Order: sequence, then C-alpha cells, then structure tokens
Amino acid sequence: MKIALIAHDRKKDDLIQFVIAYQPILMENSLYATGTTGQRIIDETGLPVHKFRSGPLGGDQQIGSMIAQDEMDMIIFFRDPLTAQPHEPDVTALIRLCDVYNIPLATNMGTAEVLLKGLKEGFVDWRLIRERRG
Repeated sequence: MKIALIAHDRKKDDLIQFVIAYQPILMENSLYATGTTGQRIIDETGLPVHKFRSGPLGGDQQIGSMIAQDEMDMIIFFRDPLTAQPHEPDVTALIRLCDVYNIPLATNMGTAEVLLKGLKEGFVDWRLIRERRG
C-alpha cells in the first residue's frame, strides 16, 4: 500500500513516535511524506520515504494529486487542531479528497493505530469493496 505520513509542527514528535512503534507494519509499505516530516522519519527510523515539498509549499497538494489519480491508499495526518495553519485551505482540500475518493484518513494517533492494526490483519480491503460495487 502507499501510505502518506503528514504532521503539523507540534505533532511531528508524536508522528515519529508512532512510526517507530509501528515500523514493522510501515516498512512493508511504500511511504510518502511532506518535506520536513519525511526527512525526520528518514533520519530517526531509516525507513525509505518519498518526500514531497513541505505542506505549506505544496506538499499537501502533491499528495492530493496522488489521491485524485488513484495512486494513494491511506493518509495518516497528525493535525494540530489548536493552532491556526497558514495553509488551512490546502489541508481542507486534502481531507475533502480523501472523502471523495474513499481514502482511509487518520487525523490522530488513535485512528491511525486502528488503521495500521487493520492493515496488519488484512481488514483494510476498501479497494476490493469499491471494485465489487463497480
């Protein structure tokens, strides 16, 4: 699966801890991330990550483009709901694309854990469900 990892500045440490905890699952998938987050994941875990631009510089939109082209399978986006983000319209657009294209999206650690545990157990077959509906 192709999994995008994104975190606002105040949530980057949480995402790094999450990636370390779930490294055995994540290493079996293709990982994508916005700029700074991706570099931190590489530096602190050694996992290979395709890095896009920083979120405010278009990275969120690059991931959104992959969603629209049916090239992204899951988004883990640790958002900071208590801090205003200068690129909030980009964040909103990314979330909307996940809804339009039925991409599993976790915006907090609890939901991200459920998604990765489901992935590990083989319960995340949403693409097969979508294909059956035609």
